Amino acid sequence: MPTRHVLRPTVELEIQAKVDTNHPDAGVSGLTLEAEERMRAREWEIAKTRTRWDDRQESDREARTRRMVSDQSRARRVEFQRRAGSVDRRLEPGRADPREGLSRGELAAVNQQATRIHQMVKSSISRAVLSKQLAERLVRGEELVSAAGAVIENQWTRPGGIVPIAKVGEVPRGEVTVEGRVTQLWTPSHPAVQQVGLLEDDTGRIRFTVWKKSEQAMVREGERVRFRSAEKNWYEGRCSIGLTWWSNTEFPERGAWWK
Repeated sequence: MPTRHVLRPTVELEIQAKVDTNHPDAGVSGLTLEAEERMRAREWEIAKTRTRWDDRQESDREARTRRMVSDQSRARRVEFQRRAGSVDRRLEPGRADPREGLSRGELAAVNQQATRIHQMVKSSISRAVLSKQLAERLVRGEELVSAAGAVIENQWTRPGGIVPIAKVGEVPRGEVTVEGRVTQLWTPSHPAVQQVGLLEDDTGRIRFTVWKKSEQAMVREGERVRFRSAEKNWYEGRCSIGLTWWSNTEFPERGAWWK
């Protein structure tokens, strides 16, 4: 039986074939049908990848993307307001502003009270929100004085609001935020205590304890401080506060050059 010989290209021929195929000036001449179809398909794929359907001098692709993102953000905000309105009717979207039903004189009085409350409770809520809360109570028939008292009480009892020292014991929470001036410090009787003293504001005074593990900044007598997330404690019917790891000490007057 005769031996069958298979012709195989040499290494030099394979290298030259690759060079000829990939050279930018090389055409399809000399290629097999399979190689020619593969090259055509590759060129078509590259051209399709690089070309946008709106490949114009002034494309609006970016503008359309911004509009889409804005519409989605607006839809999420409306959905959030709708869910919030199911819990608190005052947050219901489309709800009329109660200040629109007040006279000019009533609106001026409401805005004045909102400014006073904002300064008194040092609230992070804007004066506009406070005036809206006051207006809602006036629309329901409350007097401005009682409405202001209720809004102040709400601001004192909400989480994060600065509570007058005289009201600390009445707040239905285990942690409070208070602000006042350190009127007295004395030597701690326990090695785990960093500082102990009295904090006083216009309504009263309260004993505070700073634990060493809380890693709080040292306070000085006569200094105005704000204790955030201070833990309430009771001893012999008296309420005191303690600063733990979760608490924070702020100094409103430090760094104020005009002081």
